[in-house]
Amino acid sequence: MFKKLFYLLGIAATIILGTILYQRFCCSCYLNEQTDNGLDKTVMLPETSPNPFILNGSGINYQCNDSFDFLQNNSALISPVKDSIVMGLENLKEILIANPKQKITITGYATSDEKNTTTFENLALARANDVKTFLVAKGFSESQFDTKGEILDAWKTSGDTLLGPIKFQFSELESEKNTEDWSILKNEINANPLVLYFNTNQSSDNLSKEEHQKVIDIAKYVNHVSDAKVQVVGHSDNTGSRELNMNLAKKRAEFTKKYLVQNGIKNSNIEVSAKGPDEPISDNESAEGRAKNRRTVITIK
Repeated sequence: MFKKLFYLLGIAATIILGTILYQRFCCSCYLNEQTDNGLDKTVMLPETSPNPFILNGSGINYQCNDSFDFLQNNSALISPVKDSIVMGLENLKEILIANPKQKITITGYATSDEKNTTTFENLALARANDVKTFLVAKGFSESQFDTKGEILDAWKTSGDTLLGPIKFQFSELESEKNTEDWSILKNEINANPLVLYFNTNQSSDNLSKEEHQKVIDIAKYVNHVSDAKVQVVGHSDNTGSRELNMNLAKKRAEFTKKYLVQNGIKNSNIEVSAKGPDEPISDNESAEGRAKNRRTVITIK
């Protein structure tokens, strides 16, 4: 009799202890509860992560203790992504589908001592774009996300892993812009087009701050004007045969197109062509003149 009683008490104690431990360590997300008067209130369960995953905008208030993490000096998102994040993203997808005017900026972070081996301006921007690529693969609309990067002196790490160097910020689409406003932006882009210069037989995308802003403006225009086309034209100097220079010009244009795609401009919105040595803007007789002729010019068609 006593043996059976102790056995039942042991089972009850195990259930109670298991419930306490589950609430303490497993339920890490924010929950929405309804009060007696029908209003929602937010209940925050214990936080264990220093940089939690947060979605806080119109129609959604979600947080969990897991996060988008990255290895140091690396732009690739560590996978698999935790289920608690996926759950929040599913909620976000419903919100964005129902509110196509909603837009989100993904900010990536990196430390000043990390090495950037990507084609992006910095490692922080590369991380933001990798998260954007992940979301698009999950069925999100690419046009509802912008990306930016910030370099900081330090970030919370665990071993060689940066914990949660990603932030989501909600904003509104610029739907208030009318056709005339977008025409003004197009004229500004074409009046002072983005021109990238190249070393002999080489490609480079080390953009200045001003050049990077031009890429942002082009992406902004294309993402809001449905039939917009970006024209990328490759040029070369006259060193070597015309056939060789036409090939170099085409490769430079394709290289530039790849860079634009990586920075949020859809592949289908970009047209590429090459004019080789046919339209020099400077004298090919000098090294300085030839350097000016090795270029790609990016405009809105």
